[in-house]
Amino acid sequence: MTSSPDTPAPDPASGPTPVPAAGSGPRPATGPATGSGPGAEAGPATGPGPSAGAGAGPTAAASPADAPAAAPTSAPAPPSAADLDRRIDVIGRQPFRAKFHLRGRDLVTAQSHGPATLRWHARDLIAQRLAPAEPYKDGKQTPYRGHPVFVAQHATATCCRSCLRRWHEIPKGRELSRAERAYVVEVICRWIEREVAGA
Repeated sequence: MTSSPDTPAPDPASGPTPVPAAGSGPRPATGPATGSGPGAEAGPATGPGPSAGAGAGPTAAASPADAPAAAPTSAPAPPSAADLDRRIDVIGRQPFRAKFHLRGRDLVTAQSHGPATLRWHARDLIAQRLAPAEPYKDGKQTPYRGHPVFVAQHATATCCRSCLRRWHEIPKGRELSRAERAYVVEVICRWIEREVAGA
């Protein structure tokens, strides 16, 4: 290729061809602008990012609030029918408890209402009369008759907090927990179920 009279031939040892002055001709293409990839117009942005900050030290430890919450503890499994039967049989050997049975109107109520309705009645009565830390007239709050749940409470020693502590090892002076309420209801309903089945 022949060079023009006004432009000296490039010397291979002198480096790249110098850029002509403005207005002397088309500007040759230059290399890529500073940046992180082809065609970048400018250097990388200076805003905050993973690499921003004074140095590349280790990532800050997560705060306790960011730690995953502990899995909730599962509720204790309800006692089996066999466990309930053993407890009821032991309590029923006491002469005072052994004399309680469903008879007359209380038996008819148990048969006509059915297990589901009686369970709801038991939950409500236990919540009102037995679950508080200091039940009203504790020791005398459970009638001897008038509802199958009342009879079952005396038969299973779930009639007051003193009997509950002695026979079921549930302490006095505090409100019954949800699990303890559920246990008492299970004992009562199991006794009623046995009475209806044996009638």
